[in-house]
Amino acid sequence: MDNVQGTVAAGFEPVREAFAAMLAEERAGHSAQLAAYVDGQRVVDLWGGPGIAGDSLTGVFSSTKGAAHLVVALLVQEGVLELDKEVRHYWPEFGAQGKENITLREVLAHRAGLIGAEGGFSPQELADDRAIAERLAAERPYWRPGTSFGYHAYVIGALTGEVVRRVTGQTMQETYESRVRAPYGIDFYMGLPEEHEHRVLDIQPMDPTPEQKRALRETAFGPHSLPGVAFNLNHPQHPTDLQSLPNSRAFRAAGPASVGGVASARGLARMYAAAISEVDGRAPLLTAATVADFAQAHSVGYDLVARGHRAFGLGFSVVCDLYPFLGARSFGHSGAGGSQAFADPSVGLAFGYNRRRYAFPGGAAPEAGVLARAVRDCVTR
Repeated sequence: MDNVQGTVAAGFEPVREAFAAMLAEERAGHSAQLAAYVDGQRVVDLWGGPGIAGDSLTGVFSSTKGAAHLVVALLVQEGVLELDKEVRHYWPEFGAQGKENITLREVLAHRAGLIGAEGGFSPQELADDRAIAERLAAERPYWRPGTSFGYHAYVIGALTGEVVRRVTGQTMQETYESRVRAPYGIDFYMGLPEEHEHRVLDIQPMDPTPEQKRALRETAFGPHSLPGVAFNLNHPQHPTDLQSLPNSRAFRAAGPASVGGVASARGLARMYAAAISEVDGRAPLLTAATVADFAQAHSVGYDLVARGHRAFGLGFSVVCDLYPFLGARSFGHSGAGGSQAFADPSVGLAFGYNRRRYAFPGGAAPEAGVLARAVRDCVTR
């Protein structure tokens, strides 16, 4: 008998089988959640492993970028923001140190070269998007903007969040809460209220095999390299331990828009369902035209920070580059701990996967792709 809990709709029984097989194959102590919607209806709601429930919350790292840039997509759709306006048009202080001509589109596509700050950010600054934005306004880019791209891992939400604040008078977190999370009842928080703390599970640290430990040593980078700056390893007293970030109550409460979100798999999937489908009588957040703009590939090839192949749209990942079985306009974002969440508008699918133990080597966990294929196969069968 498997240890899977939860339900699937008729026709999605193979997803339960795939989830059970994954839990059985993973190393002891693995806990995970899986949820999916089709045309705004939840068809998968599963969880299993020690200590986890269907409504358990964990830090979802960069899956937060999906929530943040759903807000930006809404504001572009409404004409409040224009993608090809220079950022300084909204945020005058940004137009310094060679950043005068950087557009909002280039920031969203990870092409601005503004991946971090000289000397790094303190732990307090890293939890404060406005502090990050203030530091970055005075920084010079690490490459000529627009010529290359690299993952703005800890800062893209602060950059776009400051633009949102300048045009709306609200922070990214406040806008997300009022426009997205609360109206659609989404269990995905960018700034976790104290009342939900009892549902939070700490992220368990990576437990690599000896071979994986060797691979980590061989690919290690220096604190002043581009990856080192982007992942805030260049702070002299407090280089960031990414795995432990969401285990801080202060960090969860602040909810920085690049990496500070807290969610369940239900919340991940429901957010993308609300983006593309009617949910509980509410119209989808995005039009097909907006989805096409934000899902369109803008930066594809060698990522100077990730040191490998990546594909980005505007604020979102081009998910079909990772999972070729998805539709070409699929969009979403994974998180360093192993979470994965996306929408595939071609079949009305919204997918959310979350796990408690930090995945090797960071980013979407390998099993997320297996589960995504199982779900999509059931949709199209």
